[in-house]
Amino acid sequence: MGSYIIRRVLLIIPTLIISSLLIFCLIRLIPGSVIDKIVIQRQAYEAVDRQIIAHQLGLDVPIYKQYFRWIGGILLHGDFGTSILKNTPVTKDLMERWPITFELGVLGMIFGLIIAIPIGIYSAMRQDSIGDYLGRSFAVLCLAIPNFWLATLVIILPAIWWNWSPPIKLVPFIQDPLANLQMFIIPSMILGAGLAGITMRMTRTMMLEVLRQDYVRTAWAKGLKERVIVMRHALKNALIPTITIIGLQLPVLIGGEIIIEKIFVLPGIGLLMLNAVTGRDYPVVVGVMIFIAIGTLAINLLVDLCYGLVDPRVHYQ
Repeated sequence: MGSYIIRRVLLIIPTLIISSLLIFCLIRLIPGSVIDKIVIQRQAYEAVDRQIIAHQLGLDVPIYKQYFRWIGGILLHGDFGTSILKNTPVTKDLMERWPITFELGVLGMIFGLIIAIPIGIYSAMRQDSIGDYLGRSFAVLCLAIPNFWLATLVIILPAIWWNWSPPIKLVPFIQDPLANLQMFIIPSMILGAGLAGITMRMTRTMMLEVLRQDYVRTAWAKGLKERVIVMRHALKNALIPTITIIGLQLPVLIGGEIIIEKIFVLPGIGLLMLNAVTGRDYPVVVGVMIFIAIGTLAINLLVDLCYGLVDPRVHYQ
């Protein structure tokens, strides 16, 4: 397994280089530039020169020189650059905000799995029963309802009906765990609902396939209890495709957090990304995207390693 992990880690390096090059170039193709925004802001009270501003920001050189300057700062100093709009280090912004996005994503995943896996197992064990129909209907409902629409309703309707709204002032977990969880509980449940739908469907489908296998029929013939058959014999084999779906959902979960963080005023990486794209803050956008790319590649590696933990027949060479 050690050699497999080393090869996968080495493959991450060229992937990140190609990703960084694409991101660095594509963000500059978006109509409008940060220079235009600065000129509009300053021209009301002073004379501005676009060339001087471009020189101050380092945007007056060809894009390939900008890229090599940026990648050199990362390789030599671990520096992702400085925010154009806030004049703060991008690395500092990422380190301050990623725990918020991480907490929201982890809680959302936990809620999704708590809902999806038990209902998926029960739906498969009671195929074509009322509980199965209710479970499948709930899965379709989770997939059909957009999380931003549900989040908007959660904000607006309680405020109208009961004069209550979710807390919007962030309290660090170390300072007050209960107040912190109160702020994250609702947005994480909304995120988890979207994850639960597809995971529930996949768990049910794979459980039905595994329950038809000969070794499961043999376990039933031996008179084993249903709980033992499900947990010891069927679930492990059914979880492999489910783990793949969960691994694919995690990067999507991070992307979906952009809207949720905006609605619930959570100062995470998603909100940082949204503000940076709106302001054409190139260093912040590229830094956030590279951070997400690293997280996605790490998640893919962890998902592949989980196959061996779930199924002993999986070997890494």
